[in-house]
Amino acid sequence: MTAGRHFLQIPGPSNVPDRILRAMDYPTMDHRGPAFADVGRKALEGMKSIFKTESRVVIYPSSGTGAWEAALVNTLSPGDTVLMYETGHFATLWKKLAEKLGLNPVFIEGDWRGGADADAIEARLKDDKTHEIKAVCVVHNETSTGAVTPVAKVRKAIDSAGHPALLMADTISSLASVDFRHDEWGVDVTVSGSQKGLMLPPGLSFNAISEKALKVAETAGLKHSYWSWDEMAGPNETGYFPYTPATNLLYGLNEAIDMLHEEGLDNVFARHKRHAEATRAAVEAWGLEVLCKVPEHRSPVLTAVMMPEGHSADRFRSVTLQNYDMSLGNGLSKVADRVFRIGHLGDFNDLMLCGTLSGVEMGLRDAGVPHRAGGVQAALDVLGRKFGAERAAA
Repeated sequence: MTAGRHFLQIPGPSNVPDRILRAMDYPTMDHRGPAFADVGRKALEGMKSIFKTESRVVIYPSSGTGAWEAALVNTLSPGDTVLMYETGHFATLWKKLAEKLGLNPVFIEGDWRGGADADAIEARLKDDKTHEIKAVCVVHNETSTGAVTPVAKVRKAIDSAGHPALLMADTISSLASVDFRHDEWGVDVTVSGSQKGLMLPPGLSFNAISEKALKVAETAGLKHSYWSWDEMAGPNETGYFPYTPATNLLYGLNEAIDMLHEEGLDNVFARHKRHAEATRAAVEAWGLEVLCKVPEHRSPVLTAVMMPEGHSADRFRSVTLQNYDMSLGNGLSKVADRVFRIGHLGDFNDLMLCGTLSGVEMGLRDAGVPHRAGGVQAALDVLGRKFGAERAAA
């Protein structure tokens, strides 16, 4: 037995706060009964405030992969071309899913060290004179690399190209942690999941849907049943679902929405930015390199750190887990064993960050990874400056 609480510092699933665990710890109610309508309505309406939309939100009992599929099958037809951008592992998985569905994804290659390039997307769309491209799909926060795509700039690129393609954005690891504005940014389908910024266990996924996307869905030709927006529409109007919902996760979701609004979304976003800045100060002080090389694209949710040449990220992670009972994110596919990822998202505060970075610094030492000491102190200096400025402003 290991004393104390395990440090789960992967970039999702994130830690589930006790308040949400308690909310979920109620008897399962009749999902067809009159009391459930209040639970369902609160969840469906509440999620609109998190997506910052007045349009429809659909909730599925599934992982985020299901919401990826729902976004595609409700709006597209067999053989349709979709433009996607290779920001990392999860953008690649969405592309593979599109291929399996019989779509034709055009993949703009990336180096996994930044978000999607809006200028490159605009150029591709301008070349598409016959409007073969039916949708542009981007990952807002690429969890494998710690890079954020400027979705508002992608919307501007589509508009500047005069192109009718739908805009779809994956916010699975960014919603409720990084500012996102479905309506204001002109997103047609936003995809998300429960297990990161929403602070829940895995098991719920979401589509936020524009009126344009709903109209396009009327003539879409890909077959679908479980993921159907139409099937959801009638029951959702009164707070119900067309099949058995994840009742206890919805209890937790409603509690999470309350918690986010009690703190204030802008405060939530500022907290994540503060922790990201402190973490990157630690990485720099250690003499290591952040994977995302575009400063303005660096994620508030996680920091992906490159290992020195010849050193194994997986061995370092294993030593850190064994010695300090802390889980760090592994490198995925192209950056496997070359990168470790520090999650700093969800129900997370300054002292938790300090403990996390202390564990990383001690793990680097124990694993024999070349580095300079002092990363934790560099992070403390950032946190102290930020706290002082906030106190002065108050």
